[in-house]
Amino acid sequence: MGDIGAFRTVFAKVRRRDPGLLSPVALTAVIGLLAVFTPQDVPFTQLLPAAPALAASVWSVGATLVLGAICVLPVVGYALAFSDASAPYTAGAIAAVTLAAAHASHLRQQREHTLAQVRAVADAAQEVLLRPVPDRIRDLDIATLYLAAAPQARIGGDFLAAADTPHGLRIILGDVRGKGLGAVGVSAALLGSFYEAAYESPDLGQIARRLDTALTRYNAAVTNEEFCERFATAVILELPPTGSLVSILSCGHPPPLLVRDGTTRVIEPAAPSPPVNLAALIDCDYHVERIHFVPGDLILLYTDGVTETRDQDGVFFPLADWAGQTATTSPTALLQTLQKALVRHSDRNLDDDIACVAIRNAPQSQSQSVELAT
Repeated sequence: MGDIGAFRTVFAKVRRRDPGLLSPVALTAVIGLLAVFTPQDVPFTQLLPAAPALAASVWSVGATLVLGAICVLPVVGYALAFSDASAPYTAGAIAAVTLAAAHASHLRQQREHTLAQVRAVADAAQEVLLRPVPDRIRDLDIATLYLAAAPQARIGGDFLAAADTPHGLRIILGDVRGKGLGAVGVSAALLGSFYEAAYESPDLGQIARRLDTALTRYNAAVTNEEFCERFATAVILELPPTGSLVSILSCGHPPPLLVRDGTTRVIEPAAPSPPVNLAALIDCDYHVERIHFVPGDLILLYTDGVTETRDQDGVFFPLADWAGQTATTSPTALLQTLQKALVRHSDRNLDDDIACVAIRNAPQSQSQSVELAT
């Protein structure tokens, strides 16, 4: 009864998800019909072992055994009824392949279980490192996008965080040198430092220096030579509780975009600031830019995984032009559209970590309607 229950489970999953799970049944039916409607001297039944072999790739152990039994029993009955000398060999082949397929199914399920556990750990790590950013803070609509380059990973070398502090909303987005899981430790060190410095530091330059110290200490504690020269680029925003001036500190990071009335402005710093952990090496300090951020404006922060996405001809993704044509929608819709555009531009071959934050200063009428609704 347990095996029959497993077989029924397959069909229940088919109705809910993937009709392709019926491929072993379809193969069995095709071979069976060919065996029935072709001359006896054409031994199509010898192809029946292929059905349980295929079932092992998509079905459970019990369902695979049931399908093997369904295939072998008619062959045994045929051998007994017509004294066919070749039929017992076919039945034996089906039985042997079914047992091997059941073992293969067991191994596959073990790997799937292990992968599910790894994904659960990755999800938990992402929730710890990349704390959820609220969709709305005061008059600001906020959305984030995070895509890790490593297969099956949820986190990588890009990082982002937001902290609503007495100084205002402070947001950081950055990119560790390197990508994938090897850069996660650096991201964790920088995010831990930011969450403390964002509340304590009076200005963005002080936050950057705290991040620099944290990464220097992290590199000193890591003995692996591969990680001893880690640095990161980052952009830090401060949106004060009142007023329209936004402070921006870009530590060697791709410049943010300001979209206003369908026109995109690249916020290039007047003076360069060094990447995190390189200030002492190149003897350079941090410089803060200030711009007006009025109702209706949108700021887009991104990592180089966005602008360095190439198409088949090697052409980079034209983010600035694209944003000016698309940023009339909400930040959430904007980033959803951006993800689809990047996948399409790269022909589904995104090979770098990607992180984005979109912040929109809601128009006065919209913010008032939200307050009335709440």
